[in-house]
Amino acid sequence: MSFAKLAASAAAIAVVSATAASARDQVQVAGSSTVLPYAAIVAEAFGENFEFPTPVVESGGSSAGLKRFCEGVGENTIDIANASRKIRDREIAACAEAGVTDIVEVRIGYDGIVFASDINGPSFEFTPEDWYKALAAEHFIDGALVANTFETWDQVNPAFPAQEIQAFVPGTKHGTREVFEEKVILQGCEDGGFFQAMLDTGVDEDTAEEKCMALRTDGRSVDIDGDYTETLARIDADADGIGVFGLAFYENNTDKLQVATMNGVVPTTEAISTGEYPVSRPLYFYIKKAHIGVIPGLQEYAEFFVSDEIAGPDGPLAAYGLVSDPALADTQSKVSSGEAM
Repeated sequence: MSFAKLAASAAAIAVVSATAASARDQVQVAGSSTVLPYAAIVAEAFGENFEFPTPVVESGGSSAGLKRFCEGVGENTIDIANASRKIRDREIAACAEAGVTDIVEVRIGYDGIVFASDINGPSFEFTPEDWYKALAAEHFIDGALVANTFETWDQVNPAFPAQEIQAFVPGTKHGTREVFEEKVILQGCEDGGFFQAMLDTGVDEDTAEEKCMALRTDGRSVDIDGDYTETLARIDADADGIGVFGLAFYENNTDKLQVATMNGVVPTTEAISTGEYPVSRPLYFYIKKAHIGVIPGLQEYAEFFVSDEIAGPDGPLAAYGLVSDPALADTQSKVSSGEAM
């Protein structure tokens, strides 16, 4: 099997994403912008090595992809939803209401969430508490919630430069946002003692979590609804900007970006695979089982995606930045059998 064109991953993404879905002899995929480059690489290779058309792969975010996935069964609905988080119970319920009752969950590997800034700017050594202090809408101080008035990073942490706080974070339709809120913002709120302080004053746990994770809306934190290329463009235009990215995107833009440590750990595929880097997450795609055997190439595409030569530690996805799943063989078995959730 030849993968000569896989090195040109950016070109593959452009080709696959621009393809129009004109006939339903093509597999149709939508969802996570984090999973997009991996799915695009696989789709391009699949089209080159099988007697099926190249699958159509679109972005839009995990939530948007799963919403489309759950619209129903039939040729006018997508076959696969990419996601950088697990499907939620309410999404499973929405799927069931629309007749999508059998869903195959496929974990393709792992990725890390990194914090990157202009390559020529100051370097940062972050903790989750730093990000909570910088971006939380309110801080719990002396028994009360007060508006966050920090304007520069040295106000957050004296070890940091007096650089304007300007953060570009994935919008709420992206799976990365949920992981960012829970593993960074909420964790920072807990690490700094703010979460427990709220509980000690009688605030219930759900409300305390909500208050911890609510981000400021005064322009210091900017939601990015597009993909990581939009975040990169914002940093190109504002040298003070710090973006929240997937590790693979950063690793493919090291000529423009520098990455911060988190809790003293440099984000690498090795640090993620060992669990040393604290902000990592599994990546998924979800298959509409009712479309297997109906949409040509769907089963073959899924099996190809999780094959050793594609998703294994020596495959092109690992070369792009995916951390191979140690339990890949179990995933391969699940895909082959069509085991539903």
